[in-house]
Amino acid sequence: MLFSSAVFLWIFLPVVIAGNLLFEKRFSNLFLLLASLFFYAWGEPVLIVLIIFVIIWSYFIGLCIEKCNNKKIALFIGVSGDLLLLGYYKYAGFLVMSINQATGASFNVPEIALPIGISFYTFQAISYIVDVYRGKVKATKDPLPVAVYISFFPQLIAGPIVKYSDVESRLHERKMTAEGFATGFRRFIYGLGKKVLIANVLAKCADAVFDHGAANVGMLPAWMGALAYTFQIYYDFSGYSDMALGLGCMFGFKLPENFNYPYLSKSITEFWQRWHITLGAWFREYVYIPLGGNRKGKGRTYVNLWIVFFLSGLWHGADFTFLLWGMYHGALSFVERMGLKKLLDKSKVLSRLLCFIAVSIGWVMFRAKNAAEGVSMIAAMFTPAAGMKLWELGDMKTAAVALCAVSGCGILQTLLPEKLTKWYRESLLEVIVCGGILFFCLAALAMEEYNPFIYYQF
Repeated sequence: MLFSSAVFLWIFLPVVIAGNLLFEKRFSNLFLLLASLFFYAWGEPVLIVLIIFVIIWSYFIGLCIEKCNNKKIALFIGVSGDLLLLGYYKYAGFLVMSINQATGASFNVPEIALPIGISFYTFQAISYIVDVYRGKVKATKDPLPVAVYISFFPQLIAGPIVKYSDVESRLHERKMTAEGFATGFRRFIYGLGKKVLIANVLAKCADAVFDHGAANVGMLPAWMGALAYTFQIYYDFSGYSDMALGLGCMFGFKLPENFNYPYLSKSITEFWQRWHITLGAWFREYVYIPLGGNRKGKGRTYVNLWIVFFLSGLWHGADFTFLLWGMYHGALSFVERMGLKKLLDKSKVLSRLLCFIAVSIGWVMFRAKNAAEGVSMIAAMFTPAAGMKLWELGDMKTAAVALCAVSGCGILQTLLPEKLTKWYRESLLEVIVCGGILFFCLAALAMEEYNPFIYYQF
């Protein structure tokens, strides 16, 4: 079930909001848990067993860590269990296929359905177990808070990745206020607008290029397709994150921000501080720092960074395209650390432009059907050749949406005076704008069935 679907907007969300208001506080968590499990089961009823298993596993491992004498063994068993589950469902087929390609063997490649959101909820489960081990949080004797934390539907299938300590107090005591609901609903509408009115339109342009094939697109259309996907994935994912944060606020939770205008970054290092912030923070806290971070010399720092970028690529999907994308960002990060960043810092405009171009090229590999096609498309971007006509990529509506996409990725927000922004937030104009966005989103969803979501597969 997508946030931008009619079933969610017209039925599920109103029922959950009404139910959460009607039930007493002591039953609120139970109601949210049942609603979240129903939300998850809507798309794949059978695989709901997995998330229930992760909940029970995390709860008992947390208690075991707190009570047993050898906490390290309990930690190892707990984390290994979650990783094995993730590894089997997400990477088993890719591993067998890679072995076949490398050795010439002919093992049967298992066709395993990928559970929605498994990368997100297993990472949250691992963070709970590790934080209990570190003493940052106490293992709760009541399984309900852990169950709601892992399965909470706003951030279940696309994040943000939340640590238990971020929401622990709200799980035990929270209030739904009119102000919080209004703030959350406004954030949800802006996110819905990003997804439906911008990302969905640009998706058609990007698909037209990538489906046409690198050999047939031509240089300019290849760049247009790459840029269309660059903005599509930002508005698609950040829009979904905005909706998640808005829903959390509506139900009395404060979820962490996941984006901070990443395309304004002056370096790849800064980009990863602004893009998918919670994933970067997770890898930093649970992988990079435990490996030694930057405390053991430059050589070890580069190795640790390489591991993080490799795992980040692998986390996104079981395909060489994602691995190459992660290693590409790792290589750019190394070059910056070796001195390029100091040169780029001398010009804010040039550094932002080069960083944006580098990120856009990386997204081509991320979007490609396979690694060979990704390399060919990148080559097409730098090879003058005839191909698709520009009018095949879209119409005036696409051009207008692209202009809005460029303006709204941080440029307009940076240029507007703070006083004007504050006035807008407190004025009737924002109410009218939000009403207009909601109306056009509902109209678009009613008229069109094309409603993809990129991070749904992760």
